[in-house]
Amino acid sequence: MNQNPKNQASLIWNIADNLFGAFKKYDYQNIILPFVVMKRIDSVLQPEKEAVIQKHTQMVGRVSDDGLDNFLKSAANRQFYNTSPYDFTKLLEDSDNVFTNFQMYLDGFSPNIKEIVQKFGFDENLRKLKSNKILYLILKELDKVDLSPNSVSNHDMGYIYEELIRKFSEQSNETAGEHYTPREVIRLMTRLLLDPDKEKIAGDNKIIEIYDPACGTGGMLTISKEHILHDINPDAKVYLYGQETIPQTYAIAKSDMLIKGDNADNIKGGTGEYTEDSTLSNDLFYDKTFDYILANPPYGQDWKKDRDAVEAEAARGEAGRFPAGTPAVSDGQLLFLQHMVSKMRPKHDGGGRVAVVHNGSPLFTGGAGSGPSEIRRWVLENDYLEAIIALPTNMFYNTGIATYIWVLTNNKPTHRRGKVQLIDASEIYHKLRKNLGDKNKKLEDSDIEQIFSIYADFAETKQSKIFDTTEFGYRSVTVNWTDDDGKKQKDTEQIPLSDDVDDYFKREVLPHLPNATMDRKKDKIGYEIPFNRYFYEYVPPRSLDEIDDDLQAVTKDILQLLNEVTD
Repeated sequence: MNQNPKNQASLIWNIADNLFGAFKKYDYQNIILPFVVMKRIDSVLQPEKEAVIQKHTQMVGRVSDDGLDNFLKSAANRQFYNTSPYDFTKLLEDSDNVFTNFQMYLDGFSPNIKEIVQKFGFDENLRKLKSNKILYLILKELDKVDLSPNSVSNHDMGYIYEELIRKFSEQSNETAGEHYTPREVIRLMTRLLLDPDKEKIAGDNKIIEIYDPACGTGGMLTISKEHILHDINPDAKVYLYGQETIPQTYAIAKSDMLIKGDNADNIKGGTGEYTEDSTLSNDLFYDKTFDYILANPPYGQDWKKDRDAVEAEAARGEAGRFPAGTPAVSDGQLLFLQHMVSKMRPKHDGGGRVAVVHNGSPLFTGGAGSGPSEIRRWVLENDYLEAIIALPTNMFYNTGIATYIWVLTNNKPTHRRGKVQLIDASEIYHKLRKNLGDKNKKLEDSDIEQIFSIYADFAETKQSKIFDTTEFGYRSVTVNWTDDDGKKQKDTEQIPLSDDVDDYFKREVLPHLPNATMDRKKDKIGYEIPFNRYFYEYVPPRSLDEIDDDLQAVTKDILQLLNEVTD
């Protein structure tokens, strides 16, 4: 029987109460999460547990370590196993020796699971659990939670991991958004990313590769694969790739891939050495491109630690991942954008598509000639940008700011070439009955369908605007003039690229500044996407008569109240 994942997450969350007094609250997730990962693995391995133990007894010492590893994986019918006689239930049978037996249990795991457990920094916390006599309590309470595949699907298990991360992060005032994009936002992203290519994905012998350069717990990757297999092509071979800097979330992503039968070696990073793991500094898939790429990279996070590597890469020009240059060091979003574009499958091999979540900064930050403007110019002049969708505010757990999904491709369909579609979906949502952090809105299936339909229709409506790519470009022209006091003044005019500079100057400047001149040697080209301006609706002020009527009505009410008091 399927369990409610929200209830399961709450049960596990309550287990952390046993840590009170012995650990700081910011340590809770580094203890509870590895136990949850091991409990899930333990439950998955249960049906073949005895067969693995028998095979280990039969073959140990008779074959090489690699040979034994292969035999045990075959016996487990998985790419991982545990050879110890213990499981979470049997560990409870000997409370006096639970620490020693638990260590034997950990030693029985296959090397790939041992690596995952090690990423949590579990050894030190395990010793503290022993000294505080808490280990038995944790195992006892967790044994009451059914995480078997028959009760908790892989999809629901992903929800449990991410709900726990959200709660632990909220408790310790950390940023859950570093790890977790709401699943309904991911479902919208996968529709925008994959559904336009349904015909391409359908059919026999299809091999699809999907990549997330900031993969967190791997939710975007797994939901993308599920969408392909459930809704487009159940026979497709889908391979997932991700890179992650944080060891704990890397461990969850890798364990999730192992359990689902994906190649966990395609999840890279997690060493704890930032410049080794950071996608911006060190592309661990430097020799690959992909069919589909999606991510929710950090907002407003500086790239100081990546600076040397990024600037060296940018110096390579078109041969590197940052051919348009670099933005201000205070925000790396446009570096991730360039990186993702560089990882698209070349057009002659079928092309690639990108869906990425950004805040508002990449739309307009930086004037003409600045790093951000030059990156937008590169994206638009190469006709990579297909659409930008404004999401409702308060969709994410750690921020209420406006967020946008950018959709890019190097192989636009004919009717979209040279065009960009802007979609205002900020009012398409349902309210949550109870806030989850800053999140008080969600996308129901009907909302996702409505937003995708607006995108697919590619028509001008109140919520959809379509522009030529050049519409976002302008020329910054320096204007000099002398004021009435004889002082020299200088300013700049932003003249749309579609407008003739001389005509614009005669029409917009000279009527107001008859002695003005232009210094064309200082011209700069700029690009910005003033999203809100295109959807602004003028609301005229109320008429004076209407205001006067309201004032008279209020005055009448006040006089009536005063008369009642006097009487």
